[in-house]
Amino acid sequence: MIAKLKGLVDYIGEDNLIVDVNGVGYLVYASSRTLRRLGLEQKVSLLIETIVREDSITLFGFADPLEKEWFNTLTKVQGVGAKVGLSILSALSTQQLHQAVAAQDKNMFSMANGVGPKLAARIVTELKDKIVTVPVAQMAKDLNDNMAMVDGENTEVEVEGFEDNLAARDNDPSKLEDAISALVNLGYQRLDAYKAVNQAMIKQPDADMSELIKLALKEFVKG
Repeated sequence: MIAKLKGLVDYIGEDNLIVDVNGVGYLVYASSRTLRRLGLEQKVSLLIETIVREDSITLFGFADPLEKEWFNTLTKVQGVGAKVGLSILSALSTQQLHQAVAAQDKNMFSMANGVGPKLAARIVTELKDKIVTVPVAQMAKDLNDNMAMVDGENTEVEVEGFEDNLAARDNDPSKLEDAISALVNLGYQRLDAYKAVNQAMIKQPDADMSELIKLALKEFVKG
């Protein structure tokens, strides 16, 4: 079972690349976000998910362990195959995936090719109580391996943002949801409301409902 590949980028296609490992070319499918970070003849280190079927062995490559974990989590949802999983990872960053699930925002998932309203609703419903993360030490190790392919994107922001999301949800998830619903009723988009309430709760976790909504509205003004 292939779990990781290190080599040179020999070819970049629309949804795949060829990694030359000591003269052997491996065809690897990847999200457009990963492919955009690569160039020909570039050294690359990719985490690999190997999918074996009766008539094929297919390799899927990921820039970091969090992207790989999201792929495995998404493809456990009925109706989300490997191609749709990559399509979702192409449309949404891992940070946006965390936020979309936490905010139960099915419209975010509908941005991906191959994801209709029913499938989007199923994804947010089935993933509602799931936490997708990896050990920080493992994350750092794999990100260091991939420094050559990072184009200035600060991956630490995603990890930090995820920890903030968890902090807010753990403090009082029902209060968080009630405040989000109130803002949605005022006309704000659900994902925007989630971000604002989340930031407000992080800054003042002991705030009551009315205070939390006022703080969230201030976040909108600042934005």
